[in-house]
Amino acid sequence: MALKAVPIWACCTNQQHRSLKLDYGSRHSGSSFLNFRAHRKWECLVVLSDRAITPVEDEEPLASPGTVEDTQIIQSKGFHGDLQSLPKPLSATDPSCGHRDGSKVRVAYQGIPGSYSEAAALKAYPKCETVPCDQFEAAFKAVELWLVDKAVLPIENSVGGSIHRNYDLLLRHRLHIVGEVQLLVNHCLLGLPGIRKEELKRVVSHPQALEQCNVMLNKLGVARVSSDDTSIAAQIVASEGMRDTGAVASARAAEIYGLSILAERIQDDPDNITRYLILAREPIIPGTDRPYKTSIVFTLEEGPGVLFKALGVFALREINLTKIESRPQEKRPLRVVDDSNKGSAKYFDYLFYIDFEASMADPRAQYALGHLQEFARLIRVLGCYPMDTDL
Repeated sequence: MALKAVPIWACCTNQQHRSLKLDYGSRHSGSSFLNFRAHRKWECLVVLSDRAITPVEDEEPLASPGTVEDTQIIQSKGFHGDLQSLPKPLSATDPSCGHRDGSKVRVAYQGIPGSYSEAAALKAYPKCETVPCDQFEAAFKAVELWLVDKAVLPIENSVGGSIHRNYDLLLRHRLHIVGEVQLLVNHCLLGLPGIRKEELKRVVSHPQALEQCNVMLNKLGVARVSSDDTSIAAQIVASEGMRDTGAVASARAAEIYGLSILAERIQDDPDNITRYLILAREPIIPGTDRPYKTSIVFTLEEGPGVLFKALGVFALREINLTKIESRPQEKRPLRVVDDSNKGSAKYFDYLFYIDFEASMADPRAQYALGHLQEFARLIRVLGCYPMDTDL
């Protein structure tokens, strides 16, 4: 299929019509075709065929647990000393923010000061004003409501794997990926000043952080207690004055909450890297001056080998795929295989998230997405952004 050399940010398929149609109308136009702004601000639209999935609405934030089990710490009873001056996390239901003077870029992250997500935000924007949020959902909404300029959220870890929650939120919200950050994780064992690690009876941290430090924690023979975040664990130990309890968190958390670093780099795998996405309200215009990555999500028509054909459109053009993630569609998880027989079989209907190394300014990427629409029922470009090659 021949395509003009224009940036493709979304496409639709229909069993009767396979051609691309462009509409240069308003962003809020009711057109079901592609929409590009005349002044080259590129738009990411989801265009569905007659059989496409139902649009996914914003979900309600998860309710907090009513009770706290013995093996889980949800939150601390409070700060002490000058910790009262730390910023209060935004809530998904009440995302109010403090005074904005416009002097700095405001960047939302999930967690509290001292978390690895805050460190990723500061790596991306060293002079930014970081804004803590209590949930991933709150960070998305903070950007949408213009309370912050950007959000930096984790998407995968080299040891723990993908953060599926954020993949789902990428589809529910209309934000654009404008960058990525790769952060080398340095887990530290923290405790109150004057305490030796041999005196600890238990250690508090996020479940993944505890899992990533198995060797050290087994050697110490301590009980493990889960918390919502590594920095929250450090805050709990500091605010409660728990002399027999340590925390696995960052060195910055130790500095913020007045704890001592009892041991550094206690993770089992020294090359423990978390990849974060930078989200914004508007996409950036891709270039070819440096390595770019493009992230898309799509669903496929039925048929044998259809996933192989979909991935082949990139291989044919020598485009390297760096990530593929599949997630069942939440609003329609099952698809009927054959409804003509009794006891018809059903299987999961999947969304496929793909990252590939090419800019949307590259004709190869444009032709690849044009080819992909022959097999896809939905294609949405989540963002095209410079790759982070600095650790």
